[in-house]
Amino acid sequence: MSASEYRTTSRSVMPGVPATGQTRRLVLDGVTGVPGRCRDQARTALEDWGWLPTADPDQRARADDVLLIVSELATNACRHAGGPDQLVLSATALTLRIEVLDRSDAPPRPQVPHVPTRIGGHGLHTVALLASRWGHLPRADRPGKAVWAEIDLPRS
Repeated sequence: MSASEYRTTSRSVMPGVPATGQTRRLVLDGVTGVPGRCRDQARTALEDWGWLPTADPDQRARADDVLLIVSELATNACRHAGGPDQLVLSATALTLRIEVLDRSDAPPRPQVPHVPTRIGGHGLHTVALLASRWGHLPRADRPGKAVWAEIDLPRS
């Protein structure tokens, strides 16, 4: 089930996000255990923004989707791009954007065709299933790219 298929709620999913939005940035240069640190940063942001903890099973599932997307993008950068150097989380009332920045210009390459029984190679397929949108952009500040995923949030 994608994030856009979740039922809408009558309350804000992230009441802790200012009306103008908020961005969190984690610098990862020289850091070990990158996927775990990225998940921890994302979990802390979701807690600060009022998304977690929650008793709502749909909201909890959506939060789990966010943490899995963060983990998959960070792991993909570790395996195929020499490791990420930043995680950027940007939240508004409508969208949560996850960006993993690395120094490789090579675009992410989902394994096509996707074979569910194959060991490995499911990360970008998983991201595509869980995110409302995903893609990649060249970095403006240095060589490399940002691989991003967005999750649309329920509207009140």
